Amino acid sequence: MPQVIHHQVKNRRLPILGVRVSAINMESALDTFDLWIGRREPNYVCVTGVHGVMESYRSPELRAIHNRAGMVTPDGIPLVWLAWMMGFREVERVYGPDLMLAVCERSVGRGWRHFFYGGAAGVPELLARKLVARFPGLKIAGMYSPPFRPLSAAEDREIVERINDSRADIVWVGLSTPKQERWMAAHRDALVPPVLIGCGAAFDFHAGVKRQAPRWVQRSGFEWLYRLMSEPRRLGPRYLVNNPLFVGLVIRQMLRRHALGSE
Repeated sequence: MPQVIHHQVKNRRLPILGVRVSAINMESALDTFDLWIGRREPNYVCVTGVHGVMESYRSPELRAIHNRAGMVTPDGIPLVWLAWMMGFREVERVYGPDLMLAVCERSVGRGWRHFFYGGAAGVPELLARKLVARFPGLKIAGMYSPPFRPLSAAEDREIVERINDSRADIVWVGLSTPKQERWMAAHRDALVPPVLIGCGAAFDFHAGVKRQAPRWVQRSGFEWLYRLMSEPRRLGPRYLVNNPLFVGLVIRQMLRRHALGSE
């Protein structure tokens, strides 16, 4: 089936605390994947919200990984609001779990093959079953749940060969931020599949292991509060420290830009 590109794909970025976030919406993200897969052009995608931006703010190495990515999606509503304030009115939230569903839906017509790398034992298998049930005809190339320890060099070579032999078009990497971003950057040159997408919680949400926030909560900008109440011990330090600091740093960035613009 011929690939039809519905929108002109642009690689415009907006700077948020040193991270160059892509000025995209869901349709332009899917059209970009059409191009990459059609051309067999190797890229990786960072699905990034406030947490990813703050981790990158603290780590020049992680910030460089984000800025080398083919796409950095605005995963959180605060990033979308900032894009609108900067004049990027076409930007919409490209949320990891929604991106996975949208890509799978388009995949059925395109024949794209998917590999799932990440998640706890049994989660990739459960995820694959649920996605195939939701999207009949979806092609699963393979799956692997890595151990909760660094892989040996031999194990790493084996999983690279396994992914390459699968003839996948898209590799979904569910290792959480910042581990998944570092994995994609480290393995991009060794992997044949053109698209790597770090999608974190999408594995657990679509496998049914964890509950997603209701849609109205997602749109409100308070999804972080819902997740904090669900997992206070794990997510408390992330949200209670990162969110206020993010707001303060963004205000400082905007004031500096305003001052420079008025000179």
